[in-house]
This record gives sequence, C-alpha cells and structure tokens, in this order.
Amino acid sequence: MGLRPARTCRDVNKPSWTRHSKRRPRKSYIKALPNNTLIHYNMGKEKIEFDVEIRLITLKPVQLRDNALESTRLTVHKYMQKAAPEDYKFRIHVFPHQVIRENKMLTGAGADRIQGGMKAPFGKPIDRAARLRKEQTVFSIKTRKKNVKHVKAAYKRAQAKLSGDYKIEVKELGG
Repeated sequence: MGLRPARTCRDVNKPSWTRHSKRRPRKSYIKALPNNTLIHYNMGKEKIEFDVEIRLITLKPVQLRDNALESTRLTVHKYMQKAAPEDYKFRIHVFPHQVIRENKMLTGAGADRIQGGMKAPFGKPIDRAARLRKEQTVFSIKTRKKNVKHVKAAYKRAQAKLSGDYKIEVKELGG
C-alpha cells in the first residue's frame, strides 16, 4: 500500500490533535512523531545584497504534506541552480507541525465483507503537514532584478506540485 492522495488530508477544518511532549510523555496525545522529510529551510548565498524578493503566497487556507514541500523545494532549488547559480537566497517559511493520522481499514481480495470501523476515529500517525492560512508566505527568494523571470518560472513549476491556489508577489528591497 502506498501513500494516500493529498485530497484526503488538505482540509484545514479538521481538529488538530498533534500534541507531542518530550518532557511529559504521559500528557502526549501522540506517542511517536513520524519523520520529517523536509530537512533544509534556507538555501543559496547568505551574504550578498539583493534587489528584489519574490514570494509565493497562498490565496486560501490549505494543508500541505511535508513530502510535497520537499518535492517543491527540490524543484525550485534545482531550477535556480541552473538559471542563476550562486545569485539567490531561497527560504521556506512553513514548518510541518501538523500530524496526519490514519485509521487503517481492511478491504480487498479474500474479504467477504468490508470492515465497518468508527466515525471520526483517532488513528495512528503516518505523516506530517504544514497548515497554512490565507495570504501566508510559503517560499521566498531574494535575488537580483535580472533573475526575476527565472524565479517566476521556478514558482510556476512549484505550483504544479502543491495543492491549492497561489500568487507570486514581487517586492523591491531598499538598500
């Protein structure tokens, strides 16, 4: 069995039962957290003065899995490495705190009936996600004015890997 589709966990209206405490483990709702696949949050050159900042901003609330964010990070970073090597600063602004749970059900070959289950069960932790609100910045890239078209092209590729609707905002940096 593989990964469930993103449409099953992108709803932000569900309750958040993500408490995990290292100091007081008996107070935890979730005993063990799944591994976070998103590892790097800052990429590119740090100490260069840049002219513009281009942001990818959500248009409505959405929940994004950590593997979708990691896939998008790789896409944007590889594109920018080819288009403008060593001439940008890429940053991810969200962290996947939300724990996604699943109640595994038995179905398939050899089963004479489908398991009934419960309504809204707690389930076991299987993945992590970042819960985003409306108008929240997901990614930002600081670069020079000559690279703006490359950043927009990278963001267009990124939007194909993410659920929800986004806008690209260009902001001039004073300096």
